[in-house]
Amino acid sequence: MSRIALVDDDRNILTSVAMTLEAEGFEVETYNDGQSALDGFNKRMPDMAVLDIKMPRMDGMDLLQRLRQKSSMPVIFLTSKDDEIDEVLGLRMGADDYVKKPFSQRLLVERIRALLRRQDALAGEAIEEQDALAGEAIEETEETKIMVRGELVMDPLRHAVKWKGSDVSLTVTEFLLLQALAQRPGFVKSRDQLMDVAYDDQVYVDARTIDSHIKRLRKKMRNTDEEFSAIETLYGIGYRYNEE
Repeated sequence: MSRIALVDDDRNILTSVAMTLEAEGFEVETYNDGQSALDGFNKRMPDMAVLDIKMPRMDGMDLLQRLRQKSSMPVIFLTSKDDEIDEVLGLRMGADDYVKKPFSQRLLVERIRALLRRQDALAGEAIEEQDALAGEAIEETEETKIMVRGELVMDPLRHAVKWKGSDVSLTVTEFLLLQALAQRPGFVKSRDQLMDVAYDDQVYVDARTIDSHIKRLRKKMRNTDEEFSAIETLYGIGYRYNEE
């Protein structure tokens, strides 16, 4: 049973969403501000967090920043319909997704499930790798073997990325997008194709979400190498990876 933390200063949202998630089989912890959530996480880290951006004491941005110092657990932001700047900033800081208020609780549940499935897949790969190291054979596929593209090295089993020998910390979504682009250097991936890679086909996201993830991915790579330019934008078409 996955533990989901809900952090929002609106008690009506906490109550209604908690009831929906519990009915879906999740264990739910609720907090009405960022500071109380951080205190709770220090005692018991959840499997995933759904954070409102604007809260008293400590807002969602500050809480996310604290979380990313010690955890890569999936995080979904809840934003008002006019908070486009907050959405982009949140994604750049390390949120995995965002949902606009007012929102469909069914949509939120599906996005939570999609992110948890990706986390489970990565955890399963790590266990398989441990079994292989212990002497049990594991079939190597395009999805599991180490990929080298110029200065880029990606290890799906370890969820590890190196650029010019330096480690780069990526979220699950960022890793999947980079992997999809780097698998076929020079070939263009449309935003729709990248959405299929990063999200379950039952979950709708718009093109801006993919653009925000790509911008955040580029920023992390450029923090390692200011000259990084391997991810190219083809305006109106999509993105492609060019080996350097």
